[in-house]
Amino acid sequence: MSEAPEWSNTDVKAVTELILDLGKEGRTTAEIGTILRDQHAVPDVRLVLGKRIGAVLLENNIGGTYPEDMMNLMRQAVGIINHIGSGNHKDLHNKRSLEITEAKIRRLANYYKAEGRLPSEWRYKREELRLMVE
Repeated sequence: MSEAPEWSNTDVKAVTELILDLGKEGRTTAEIGTILRDQHAVPDVRLVLGKRIGAVLLENNIGGTYPEDMMNLMRQAVGIINHIGSGNHKDLHNKRSLEITEAKIRRLANYYKAEGRLPSEWRYKREELRLMVE
């Protein structure tokens, strides 16, 4: 599909304002996309604006310190750490799951350092993870 359907909302200014308002409320890009689709007749933001929701939020400095996908992985790691620490120290499957999740975080960090979205001296540290997520 190369252009938005005729029934959709194609007002660039209105769609941008909706994205910014929802972003300021603390919504994720997936939630914003779903709300735009279901309540505002915008099936694909890219066809209206020519860029993704995350790009619009980034241009307006809305969002967290870390990219959304990386923050989701860090929240997942905190959940696994809490699980293992609350009396489940023999849970080998989740210990392995934590190792895999941390490896994903490190790989994403390398990518975002190369892209310039993370400082080059940033390092993943399990001890500081709770502080970064909260």
